[in-house]
Amino acid sequence: MEAKMGRFFESVGNFFTGGDNIPWCDRDIIAGCERELADAATEEQRNASLMRLSWALVHSRQTDDVNRGISMLEASLDSSGSPLETREKLYLLAVGHYRNGDYSKSRQLVERCLQIQPDWRQAITLKAIEDKIAKDGLIGIGIATTAVGLLVGGIAAAVARKK
Repeated sequence: MEAKMGRFFESVGNFFTGGDNIPWCDRDIIAGCERELADAATEEQRNASLMRLSWALVHSRQTDDVNRGISMLEASLDSSGSPLETREKLYLLAVGHYRNGDYSKSRQLVERCLQIQPDWRQAITLKAIEDKIAKDGLIGIGIATTAVGLLVGGIAAAVARKK
């Protein structure tokens, strides 16, 4: 029982702290990717550099970077050269929307990735994280509802005593 309670509180804690296994990217890496893009000599190098920069941006802790990465990916999605490239861009878009808290949009994009490659591990992992957030959200709502109910009950009891 104690172990279950520990997992419960860890689960609720992860909900409020945003605990997940998706890597973060710092400003130095983003700056390096921007330099690499500026130095790209061929279209192939430019496309590869754009993908690396997009990856770095959607994995940033800065909302402006994430939004920039989303914009870059959305602008380049139609020009994808293969289903695998489309899958990669959809996944990175899903990560970006996940980072911004738009879980429903992220979920839709993950589903599209899985239509292209049903056994793709990264998309399956992101989907599992989103499932956990949904479950933890329901638990959090239950806790908040219980707390409000107890507060209202306490106030009602105090009012009843004064009469």
